[in-house]
Amino acid sequence: MTRPIRLLFFLILTATALGLLALMANVLAHGGWTLIKGLILLAFVGVVPWLGICVGNALFGFAVLMLARDPPRAVLPVSGDIATAPITTPVAIAVTIRNEPMDLVLPPLLALLASLRDVGPFTGFILSDTQDPTLAAAEAAAIPPGVHYRRRSANTGFKAGNVMDFLDHHADAFPLTLMLDADSVMTAAAVLRLVRIMQADPSMGIVQHLTVGKPAAAAFPRLFQFGMRAGMRVWATGQALWQGVDGPYWGHNAMLRSAAFRDHCKLAPLPDGSPILSHDQVEAAMLRAAGYKVCVWAGEDGSLEANPPALPEFLHRDSRWLAGNLQYRHLLVLPGFTAMGRWQLVQAILLFAGAPLYTAILLLAALSAATGGGAETPRGGLLALTLAWSLALYSPKLLGYVEVLLCRRQADRYGGRRQFLRGAVAEIVFTLLLDALATPHKTLAMLRFALGAKPGWLPQNRSDRGVSWREATRMFWPHTVLGLAAFSGFAAASWTMVLWAAPFAIGLPLAIPFCVVTAHPGFSGWMRREAIAATPEEREAASEERLFSL
Repeated sequence: MTRPIRLLFFLILTATALGLLALMANVLAHGGWTLIKGLILLAFVGVVPWLGICVGNALFGFAVLMLARDPPRAVLPVSGDIATAPITTPVAIAVTIRNEPMDLVLPPLLALLASLRDVGPFTGFILSDTQDPTLAAAEAAAIPPGVHYRRRSANTGFKAGNVMDFLDHHADAFPLTLMLDADSVMTAAAVLRLVRIMQADPSMGIVQHLTVGKPAAAAFPRLFQFGMRAGMRVWATGQALWQGVDGPYWGHNAMLRSAAFRDHCKLAPLPDGSPILSHDQVEAAMLRAAGYKVCVWAGEDGSLEANPPALPEFLHRDSRWLAGNLQYRHLLVLPGFTAMGRWQLVQAILLFAGAPLYTAILLLAALSAATGGGAETPRGGLLALTLAWSLALYSPKLLGYVEVLLCRRQADRYGGRRQFLRGAVAEIVFTLLLDALATPHKTLAMLRFALGAKPGWLPQNRSDRGVSWREATRMFWPHTVLGLAAFSGFAAASWTMVLWAAPFAIGLPLAIPFCVVTAHPGFSGWMRREAIAATPEEREAASEERLFSL
């Protein structure tokens, strides 16, 4: 059954790509071809594969979510009882940290261990890569009885090295390992489900749980994760349908078969001697090549993570992921991977590789408009291209919104359809502004790496904070200048061209106020009071607080 589904997926991908290319060529052909128009079309050729992937995953995921009685189980058929089967396998619950505040790391781990105490053999571990002696001493002092603490003296291989060092010493004692990040939160029910899936199928190497954002106070993370949740539910479900046992691994909130992971997922340095930064997809491909299944449980319940508190942290994280994913180009030619393993690496590269192409299209279009190329642009064709391009790119998220609006039970978890729609509209505006400035930012990061800058894997700030106008200006003045230059080009052609470009590029000249406002305590407080972009978990927590206050 998997082969026909995969064939259908790639047919959808190809049809989407060819259709969008035809629309672009039709728009550009009016008034005759020029070098600038040819370059725009060439850049668009590099963009459309990702758009096809978006549409294919979105259509598959939406169909499963609307038609299946139990969507996660529909895309991950499991033999046996995953609700009540006894837990007989020792499980290590391992949290990887580096310079993390222990008052945020320990409570969710201790709560999870307490809820699992009478269910099965679960043991908690804190795996520290903290290098600062003072911070390390504070970590060690905070560890309560019953939780094991281990700190490496050198963080060789970064997180991947941290995990492998643990498995080298403990994989035989703990056949299963639940990997958690410092900001991970999982419920006992979610963990037990993963354990039972692994117990039922000895060939299962990784079961990756779909993860949603923790309730957030600041405006930036609450808007980002509101849309991410809708899109990832559809994306992960659709992807799981056609990828099956060749699924992804996102590095946390996942259950590993310890010995298999230890034996098959050791990462050699890259040809230049540098370590692999984005390790998870490589590990999944290596484990699959060894004959183990890598699957996704595409359910939202019980698995959460925190998102960056403000735009600077978000873009710093994106730059780290970009540097890591682009390293995969060195691995594609290595022997041993399956075809789907290579596909996972290609897909990870495409996630970021389109950024300079999008930026080039924007600047070339502005240059074309400024030199008279916008006068002959057919308005109807441009409208069709704009709508098709946007719907393809955001299809997982948009269909995720449609799914909730069509399902009253789902909508009620968000406070009803009207309240959910308020959040969706706010998030769509937020995403258009964010994507407009994030794409050139990724392009600049890629340029810095190409010129010799060394990517790092620095500790993350996870605490809510405001962003000053000075900090925002220092970081985003290049984006502002780029945006003003682009819109000057569009304005030279006509104000109609400015209006067409505004939804997809206005985030550039607005980058500085966007950064400040989405981190501002006043704006964040207003969003919380109005429950805009509130997740079901936030609403449930608020209901419990009201109940206990009575």
